[in-house]
Amino acid sequence: MQFLCKEYQDGNPRVRGLVTDTRIHLVPSLNPDGYELAHEAGSELGNWALGHWTEEGFDLFENFPDLASALWAAEERRLVPHQFPNHHIPIPEHYLSEDAAVAVETRAVMAWMDKNPFVLGANLQGGEKLVSFPFDTARPSSPTPAAAPCPPDYEDEHPELQETPDHAVFRWLAISYASAHLTMSETFRGGCHAQDVTDAMGIVQGAKWHPRAGSMNDFSYLHTNCLELSIYLGCDKFPHESELQQEWENNKESLLTFMEQIHRGIKGVVTDQQGEPIANATIVVGGINHNVRTASGGDYWRILNPGEYRVSARAEGYNPSVKTCHVLYDIGATQCNFVLSRSNWKRIREIMAMNGNRPIRRVVPGRPMTPRERLRLRMRL
Repeated sequence: MQFLCKEYQDGNPRVRGLVTDTRIHLVPSLNPDGYELAHEAGSELGNWALGHWTEEGFDLFENFPDLASALWAAEERRLVPHQFPNHHIPIPEHYLSEDAAVAVETRAVMAWMDKNPFVLGANLQGGEKLVSFPFDTARPSSPTPAAAPCPPDYEDEHPELQETPDHAVFRWLAISYASAHLTMSETFRGGCHAQDVTDAMGIVQGAKWHPRAGSMNDFSYLHTNCLELSIYLGCDKFPHESELQQEWENNKESLLTFMEQIHRGIKGVVTDQQGEPIANATIVVGGINHNVRTASGGDYWRILNPGEYRVSARAEGYNPSVKTCHVLYDIGATQCNFVLSRSNWKRIREIMAMNGNRPIRRVVPGRPMTPRERLRLRMRL
C-alpha cells in the first residue's frame, strides 16, 4: 500500500496507470484475531500455528460452501446447465442459517463478494513458495447420482483431479506471478518442507497438492465472476522484521504483474436498443463451459488467454447477440459491447398469462373448425 501511494505521487507511469484504470481492494488480514495471538506467541518453535484458526476455532480457508461437489453431482444427473447453473451457483440455504457452523469472517467475505463485482483475486499466505489455483476440491472417484454429494476421501494418495473450464487461464495467471518472483520458479532446491510438487514451475493445482473442500478459491470461482488464486509468498510463515525487506523485493514485481493481468481478455457493456444497461446478462464464451454476468451498470470483464473467441450475450426477455472477439498478447482488454433487442417471447408470455396460460388449440389438418372455434383461435393469435 505504501509502495502504490508513494510511486503514484512520484509520477511512476506504471503505477499511475494501474491505480487509475483498476479498482484495487486490499484486505490486510482476514483473521486479525488469530494473527494477534500468533504475534504475541512469537514465531519460534512453530508458535505461528496458533493463529491459523479464528477465535471461534474455524479454519477460514475451508469454511466456505462446497459448491464444486454440488456442481459435479448435478453434472452426473445431467442437470447442467438447464436446471443447475455452471456459474453463480447459489449458496445452500442451510449454510445461511444462523446456527450454521460458519465464521463471522466467512459471512463478511461472502457478503463483500456479493456486493462488489470482483474479477481477479489472490489470498496471500505463507509457509510455502508457490501459487495454487482451483479446483482445490478433489472430485469423488465414484459419485452416486441419486445420492447427495459426499466429501471426497482426502486420505487417497491419488485423488481424482477435476480441472476448471478456465484451467488454461488459471495456469497463465499463476505463471505470471511465479515467473516474476525472484526465487519461486527456482525449484531445483526442492520445496520448502518436502520435494517439489510444482513440476519445476512454481505453480500447482490445489487438489493435486493439498486437496480440501470449501476453499475460498473454489467458492469465488463458482459463486462470482472472480478468478481467485492462493499465493504462498515464502517458506517462512512468520519472517522476522530483518527479513521483510528481502521478502518484499522477492514479491514486488510479481504483485504488480499479477494485478496487471486483470486487463487481459475482453470487456464491454451490454445495453438494450435504447442504450440502457442490462444487469445480470450472461456472457458465454464458446469452448469454455463457465459463464459470467454483467454488473449493475451492464459492464463485464472476462479474463482470457490470447486467441479468437465466439462470444454471446444473453438476458431474460431479449434476443441473444453473438460476435467474434479477438484477444491479443499485449496487456489491454479487447472491447466487446453488445446491444440486445427485446424478444417477442416476453410479450407472448404476458398474453398467455392474461388468458390464464391456456394453450392455443392445435389445428388438426382435414378437420373443419366451427365458427366459434375459428373466432376463438383468431382472438388468441
